[in-house]
Amino acid sequence: MRDRMLAAEKVKAIDWRDDALYLLDQRVLPFEEVWHRYTTAEGVAEAIRTMVVRGAPAIGISAAYGAVLAARARIAQGADWYPALEEDMQLLADSRPTAVNLFWALNRMRDRLMRVKDGDDPLAALEAEAVAIHLSDREANLTMAQLGADLIRKHQGNLQTVLTHCNTGALATGGFGTALGVIRAAHLEGMIERVYADETRPWLQGSRLTAWELANEGIPVTLNADSAAAHLMRTKGITWVIVGADRITANGDVANKIGTYQLAVAAMHHGVRFMVVAPSSTIDMDMASGDDIIIEERDGRELLEVGGQRVGAEVEAFNPVFDVTPADLIDAIVTEKGIVERPDTARMAQLMSRKHLH
Repeated sequence: MRDRMLAAEKVKAIDWRDDALYLLDQRVLPFEEVWHRYTTAEGVAEAIRTMVVRGAPAIGISAAYGAVLAARARIAQGADWYPALEEDMQLLADSRPTAVNLFWALNRMRDRLMRVKDGDDPLAALEAEAVAIHLSDREANLTMAQLGADLIRKHQGNLQTVLTHCNTGALATGGFGTALGVIRAAHLEGMIERVYADETRPWLQGSRLTAWELANEGIPVTLNADSAAAHLMRTKGITWVIVGADRITANGDVANKIGTYQLAVAAMHHGVRFMVVAPSSTIDMDMASGDDIIIEERDGRELLEVGGQRVGAEVEAFNPVFDVTPADLIDAIVTEKGIVERPDTARMAQLMSRKHLH
C-alpha cells in the first residue's frame, strides 16, 4: 500500500537543494505554479507570515530549514554567533502564533545544536536535523493515511461520501497529507464515492488547493460554500468529516482552520463521524485545553477585499483564522503513533507515551 500511495502523489510544496529553501507559492495556485528561493531566515519568516507556505506541518518544516539558513549566516560572521542565532529563531517563531508544529520544529533544532560535540560541524548537524524533520513528517503521513483508511473501513465499510475543510494535502505537509492523505488512501482502496470540499473562506484553500489536488489525482470532488456543510450532511449522505489540526491540547481539544468547530457541531447533530488527522508533533501536552490556545487574528481586509478589490461595506471585520473544537465532539484523532477514539486527557496521555506504533 505504501508504494501505491507514493505513486499516487503528484504534488510537493517544499524543496531543499543547493543550500537554499524552495517554496511553492500557495497564494497563486491553482492559476500559477511559482517557486520562490530563500537563503535567509528573514525570508522564510516572511514566507510563513504572508502564507506563501501554510499548513502546520509545512510551516514547521520550513522553519527548520530557516534555522539552517540562519546558522549558516551567523557562523560565517564569526565568534559569538549563538545569541544572534537565537534572535533568528525567535523571528521564525513569531511568524505565526497558533500552529504548534512551528515551535516544536524550532525546539528540535535548538536541542540538536546543544548536542553538537566539540570538533563537530554544527551547520551539518542542523541541516541533517531539518532534513530528518521533513522526511519523518512524510513517513508519518503515510502511516496516518493507512490508519485512517482502516478506521473508515472498520466503522462503515464500503463507499463513503466525505466532507473536508481547508487544505491538508501534500501542499500543507512534508508530503502526501494528513486528512487529505487519509482520503487519498481510502480512494486507492475503493472506499471514496465523492469528496465535498468546503471553499474555506477567506483564503479559499479548499477551492484553490484541496479541489486542485483532488482533481489532479482523479478523485471525485465537489466544491461547496462553507455555509452549505450542514445542508450537505442532511441531504447528501455524508459519512465522515475529515480535517487536520494546527494544535491539539492534552485533553484532545483541536485548533484548526476557522469553521471547523461549526462542522463538528453539525456532524454531531446529523450522526456524521468526525475525524482529526495530525502528526504527534501537533499535540501540545503542555497545554491543558483549547481555552489556552492563542487564536491568530489577521487583517480584516482579507474579508473585505477580493484580489485587492473591496467588496465589503465600510465596516470593521473580525477575522480569526482558527477556532477550537472541543474533544467531546471528536470521534477519532489519528496520528502516526496510533488512533485515539473519543479523546480525553487519559487517552491522549496514553497515546503520547508510546514510543512507536504498536
